[in-house]
Amino acid sequence: MTEPNQNKTNFVGTYFDKDSVIRIAKFLKLASWVVAGVYIFQFILSVTVFTLQLVRKMVYIGGPTDFAQQLIWQIQPSLAGLIFFAALQAIALGLLILLDIEDNTRRAARGK
Repeated sequence: MTEPNQNKTNFVGTYFDKDSVIRIAKFLKLASWVVAGVYIFQFILSVTVFTLQLVRKMVYIGGPTDFAQQLIWQIQPSLAGLIFFAALQAIALGLLILLDIEDNTRRAARGK
């Protein structure tokens, strides 16, 4: 009896499936944009609420340091979102780079 070909990629002898790695990289890139959208929405909402509170005199700003502190409270969560976005993009590109390295290594070994 012949067994069906379980490795459907042209990377014979590897422990991974090239197509699944590419799918994971695409998912990570999509997830990074979703994270960016959520944090951008949160930032816009936060700044809008702060601006409305200032206009309606619902928040007391005693000086420039109080204003700076309130502004930092609005910006700080968005910086975490920026880090998440960059990390997910870097991981996705890192996976693709590793695939390229593996492919180039195989080509070099066949060429000799």
